[in-house]
Amino acid sequence: MTEPLPAARRKRTAERRTEIVTAAARIFADQGYAAVGMRDIADTIGVRGASLYHHFSSKEEILYAICLTVTKEPVEQNLPLLDAAGTPTERLTALVRAHVRHLLHRRVEYLVGLHERPALTPEHRAEIDRYLYYYNRRVRDVLVAGMRAGEFRELNPSLAALGVLDMLNGVSSWIQGTADEDTDEVVATYTVMLFDGLRPAPAP
Repeated sequence: MTEPLPAARRKRTAERRTEIVTAAARIFADQGYAAVGMRDIADTIGVRGASLYHHFSSKEEILYAICLTVTKEPVEQNLPLLDAAGTPTERLTALVRAHVRHLLHRRVEYLVGLHERPALTPEHRAEIDRYLYYYNRRVRDVLVAGMRAGEFRELNPSLAALGVLDMLNGVSSWIQGTADEDTDEVVATYTVMLFDGLRPAPAP
């Protein structure tokens, strides 16, 4: 039976994997996934190829880790906001804020995931798609709740959820900054645009 790794070693391993994924995302964003090899990633990080293969068996596995960062993380970090107390408007507002902040901190990974996801194996792509579908479904559900409560106008909730997420994810192509406060104006502006479009039209 294999002995579990000591906590300190597990932490170092996790930190090293994160370092590799972050560095690889920058390289993929700058040069394109197809043009980069494992040696390029190892040279950028300053490790030997054998050390890199100790953490990831292939370049595709690194890309998969990058894509997980921008699909699994939001599910784990953002969606609990939709389960909190509050009206649908309040819960969706909290999600918008968290989503934009995540985009700021994972901007490079978002861009790589957007452009390079087709290079994943079918199995890995299916796993990424499951996270994306679940996130979309939860946004759709809060929109439905808002429509039933009379807070949002009656729309096709599936199309509305796609529109909301497309609008938010588009921020990744231009957002800049290093701190959460750098998203405040973006969140405020997008919240106004979003809820102006969702509110019921005034009665004639």
